Amino acid sequence: MRTSLTRRTVLRAGGVAIALPMMESFPPLADAAVGGQPVKRMVCLSNNYGVYQKAFFPDPDQAGAVYDLPPTLQPLEKHRRDFTVFSNLDHQLTGGHACVPTFLNGIRPDMASSFPEGNISMDQKAAEFVGAATRYPSLTLKVKENNQTSFTRTGVQVPAIDVTAMYRKLFLEPSARAKRSERRRLKLHGSILDAVLAKAKEVNRELGKRDQRKFAEYLDAVRGLEKKIGQQHPWLDRPKPKTERPEPRPTRQTADEMKIMMELMALAIETDSTRVMTLSSGFANGDFGLQGGYHGFSHHGELLEKTEALKLIERNQIAQMAYLIDLLQAKEDSLNGGTLFDHTMILFGCGMATGTHSCKNMPLVLAGGGFRLGKNHVLPAQKGQRVKACNLLLSMLLNFGLEVDRFGTSTATLTGLEWT
Repeated sequence: MRTSLTRRTVLRAGGVAIALPMMESFPPLADAAVGGQPVKRMVCLSNNYGVYQKAFFPDPDQAGAVYDLPPTLQPLEKHRRDFTVFSNLDHQLTGGHACVPTFLNGIRPDMASSFPEGNISMDQKAAEFVGAATRYPSLTLKVKENNQTSFTRTGVQVPAIDVTAMYRKLFLEPSARAKRSERRRLKLHGSILDAVLAKAKEVNRELGKRDQRKFAEYLDAVRGLEKKIGQQHPWLDRPKPKTERPEPRPTRQTADEMKIMMELMALAIETDSTRVMTLSSGFANGDFGLQGGYHGFSHHGELLEKTEALKLIERNQIAQMAYLIDLLQAKEDSLNGGTLFDHTMILFGCGMATGTHSCKNMPLVLAGGGFRLGKNHVLPAQKGQRVKACNLLLSMLLNFGLEVDRFGTSTATLTGLEWT
């Protein structure tokens, strides 16, 4: 009888386990695709200071496929048919820096208690959907700036990791001692949750109707955590993919470190280590020969020296997005066919639209993922007609495979955004 092979099959001999590489003869993972639907990936790129809008947004009178690329977006020129830039989308919020965490949810942390799912971010919503299909449901990353955009449904900000920690997560096998410690941690958390759920019925009987509904939401979150813990166990004994690439270190120049991170992100997708990643990037004094800080430049007052600095910083962020597209287009997608880019959506944007604390007209560029793109998508600017940015996020979640009818503050899916 022939043994069924999958990419998770390992060769075992003498106590040594070696993971088999991805090969065409292997069928897709049983948990990779559901109902014949393609496996999707999601990448979100951001910074904490918005953009200099005069260099980012195309002319609103050039809506459609024929438009002049503004300076900041010019690195995407060769991918013109593969991305769309949106104008006049935002979360209709105020609060300056307090809106940075709203990029992927449309909800300030102080407003979370008023929403059924709190301020869970789009990436973490997608990660819940992925579950244990990959080693890491999601990865939250940083380059020269802390990532403030990823939140669980309980309102916890997901900590971010740098290029070194990213490499170790992808390729470095934990020691036997570390594995034992992780098993103990998972067992302890499981025991705690068992005790919580055992006590829940007793507590629930003593609550009023409104509190019972709130308590039910809390228990749903606890059960979700319990499920996640159970899903993590099998991955402890599954070998990680191998690479000949040496372990990287953070670099002096942001552009160099961003390039390394893009390469690691492409490898994470290629090895199916994760399908959801969120990266926030910043600025290091000395980048591009500039002296100063990103925050200081962002309060530019239209001073030429500062606006030119912003153009250099933000053009690099878009150039790194273009580089990631290059990497994904060059790799075959062994799970879906085509290239990795065909089924990877990449969103660039910021919760605070500009460094001058305005949250109006968020800079948003969407590439890949099977969407029909390639245009300057200008939405209504008039008060009362403006569209919520969460409509775009909802469309992305639906494309990812979730069956939901709302997300955050969405009112519908985004009109004019379709996918094949």
